[in-house]
Amino acid sequence: MIKTIKNGNLSGTVPAIASKSHAHRLLICAALADRPTRIRCTTTNADIDATAACLTSLGADITREGEYFTVTPIREVKKGQTIDCGESGSTMRFLLPVVLALGADASLLGHGRLPSRPLSPLYEELISHGAILAPQGTNPLGCRGCLTSGDYTIDGGVSSQFISGLMFALPLLGEKSRIIITGKAESRPYIDLTLSALRTFGVDIRETEPNTFSIFPSVYTSPHEICTEGDWSNAAFWLTAGAFSEAGITVTTLDPDSIQGDRRITAILADLGAHVTFHNDAVTVKRAVPLHGITVDASDIPDLVPILSVAAAGAIGKTAITGCGRLRLKESDRIETVCAMIRSLGGKISSEGDTIIITGKGTLTGGTADSANDHRIAMAASIAAGICTAPVTVTGAEAVAKSYPDFYSDLIKLNGEVL
Repeated sequence: MIKTIKNGNLSGTVPAIASKSHAHRLLICAALADRPTRIRCTTTNADIDATAACLTSLGADITREGEYFTVTPIREVKKGQTIDCGESGSTMRFLLPVVLALGADASLLGHGRLPSRPLSPLYEELISHGAILAPQGTNPLGCRGCLTSGDYTIDGGVSSQFISGLMFALPLLGEKSRIIITGKAESRPYIDLTLSALRTFGVDIRETEPNTFSIFPSVYTSPHEICTEGDWSNAAFWLTAGAFSEAGITVTTLDPDSIQGDRRITAILADLGAHVTFHNDAVTVKRAVPLHGITVDASDIPDLVPILSVAAAGAIGKTAITGCGRLRLKESDRIETVCAMIRSLGGKISSEGDTIIITGKGTLTGGTADSANDHRIAMAASIAAGICTAPVTVTGAEAVAKSYPDFYSDLIKLNGEVL
């Protein structure tokens, strides 16, 4: 699918979509709980649907009506299933340990770039605790055996999803376990989001010392009804567009005190020179003074890097985005695809190690950007039309369905012209 955005002068108000990061976690907890749970999730997408489908394959009964998922938990594990994770890295990495804790003897199927994305060091830790796994890269990935409790040591610099997956699985085992994170725990806010979900469902998990978690055998206890937060990661696209707009853009249904790390977008945009205001659950961003270059550490907020690169291109001067190394392991090699996207639209960008450097001129020329089948690249390129002197054409625009199927509809609602 090809989309051309001709009018980047966006303004207006739009509600945040439901956080897929939060929805994944609530669905998994609900499927493992003692009784049914209703989850208010105002929107869904391919990744959320993949998690719901995988849990259904394992024996949960999950239905959606209106804005609600109703989850009847797994009572009898369906064994020998092929569990289709779509292109969702969160789904596969969260559910791999759960499948093994349940003794489901399943195969996990991935699509797109997912089968080639790394599972180490989680892979080796699972094998050392009773798992029998097909070789990495096998698709579908066969998983047999049943996990044993004990100490799990994970390098925190690869993916926080490995740690979250273990946190979901280990309470199901009969004895206390520990997760010991070595090195810096990258994307720590995502670990905190998992901890919050688990504690809401009554799981006994304690950080007994920095980056060491003790997990005790627990019964997941349903809160009966719970609401998914608004998504700061996807709201960041509209808030950044607001930084280019004299009239501004307001995003509603956002929790200003959310654990989501990507709420940092407001502080970053303010540092760039945008005018940012809060009112209850609404955030408004508008252009104030010409934006200027800054330095941003993205090690805890990797999903913001594509849109931050667009913001930097719309500023004057040099912006350095550090801590980007793990971006090479996303839906695309996001260091390469971010650089290609900005260059294709007339910007100056380079990478040095794990740092992306953008020399902003305040505007871009426009042109054609390839999404590389990456939803965040497609959306970032579309927002870049707000600083382009000519239209922006996005190839592979259907990638937005992974996290935000109605992205282009909402772009039109905000005064965008999409062809």
